[in-house]
Amino acid sequence: MKYRITHLTHYDYAEPVSIGHNIAHLTPRNTERQRLDNCELSIEPSASTRSERLDYFGNKTVFFSIQIPHQTLNVISRSEVRVDPAPLPDLGLDQPWESVRDDLWNRRHEHLEVFEFTLDSPSVRRSSELASYAAESFPPGCGLVHGALDLMTRIFHDFTFDSSTTTVSTPLGDVLAMRRGVCQDFAHLGIGALRSVGLPARYVSGYLRTIAPPGKSRLVGADASHAWLSLYVPWMGWLDLDPTNNQVVSEDHITLAWGRDYSEVSPLRGVILGGRGQSVSIAVDVEALEPVS
Repeated sequence: MKYRITHLTHYDYAEPVSIGHNIAHLTPRNTERQRLDNCELSIEPSASTRSERLDYFGNKTVFFSIQIPHQTLNVISRSEVRVDPAPLPDLGLDQPWESVRDDLWNRRHEHLEVFEFTLDSPSVRRSSELASYAAESFPPGCGLVHGALDLMTRIFHDFTFDSSTTTVSTPLGDVLAMRRGVCQDFAHLGIGALRSVGLPARYVSGYLRTIAPPGKSRLVGADASHAWLSLYVPWMGWLDLDPTNNQVVSEDHITLAWGRDYSEVSPLRGVILGGRGQSVSIAVDVEALEPVS
């Protein structure tokens, strides 16, 4: 499937901002099943300085600085991406989760790029509460993929999507207690549960294609950023799971970036001098074009 994606972030400031420094993770990745055809990032007012680089995890980042007084900021990413369907995991190859965990930990010096995703990160801290929540999905001898799929389904049924309950700084313990949150919270929850039993999991930011209800027109700009988690499975690589929608990630999901948690791959973040209060609005449009032949 081919997609055209437009992501607009608009800031209004109560007072002029004299200087603003920002980092954007708004360029979709190239992966085994995803190809970026093109991406343009527009910034208004124009950036005084701008540079691009790959971060530690291989995500393309754009740093820009605006050094003239301004009371609004518009950052618009326009990209076209081709996404192939992801194969479903072969459950016939599944292995007991404890043996997979123990092998990784015993050979961690050979697999540091995977092992680092078993450790705490700024927004995801391992805990006994998260380990207890994971334990129901990972009884002794359970297959790694079987357990991960069960954990994804339990999060989907146990938690209510509610955008009014949490913020980007809500601790995971509060999310676990309230049983409410958004896709970012559910991804963090699954990651924290997996890491708390010693399994490597990472955070993935991106977009999800939405389909209008029967008889309704697709609303341009009404889509949203999305997030899910990815578990490392030695015999197949990283397995992407979307607990918000209880599904294995496939061609309806477009990957932007991945890292240890949201704090490392937020679409746009920065620091400003001035402003004295701000409001932000985001409009995302994911338009499906012709299927990939």
